[in-house]
Amino acid sequence: MTKSNRRNFLGRGAVTAAAAAAVVAVPAKAQDKPAKRVIYRNGKKPAKTPLFSGTVAYGNLLFISGVGYHKEGDIAVHTKAVLDQIQQQLESAGSSMDKVLKCNVYLNDLKDYAGMNEVFQGRFGEEPPVRTTIAAAGGIPGNSLVEIDVIACL
Repeated sequence: MTKSNRRNFLGRGAVTAAAAAAVVAVPAKAQDKPAKRVIYRNGKKPAKTPLFSGTVAYGNLLFISGVGYHKEGDIAVHTKAVLDQIQQQLESAGSSMDKVLKCNVYLNDLKDYAGMNEVFQGRFGEEPPVRTTIAAAGGIPGNSLVEIDVIACL
């Protein structure tokens, strides 16, 4: 490569880099920014401000707060009821179990780990989400044996 060709090549590279930087530096329009959207049960905003939101969408992400089961039953009954409720919330928001990216499982007692896994297995499709499972110190509010929260795509 001659000296002249090298200069032309380097000059074109600098122009390309400057153009790329300018594109990145252009601020996004206000309508392009994601907005927080709370999805209320029964589609109605409560009259009084709730303690927390059960389902929130932001951009293409969906966050579902911890769901527990507060009736009689063993870990299998509780896990199935919780996963059924999560599935219902996902679908009503326009998502699904196979779009769940992250799942947190809180057990009242770690001895229920195997029983929870038996029901959990396969509920999120062939490519399950990443998951964290812990035993909650002091138990789970409302005497649920398990509480689960998820983050999913819309």
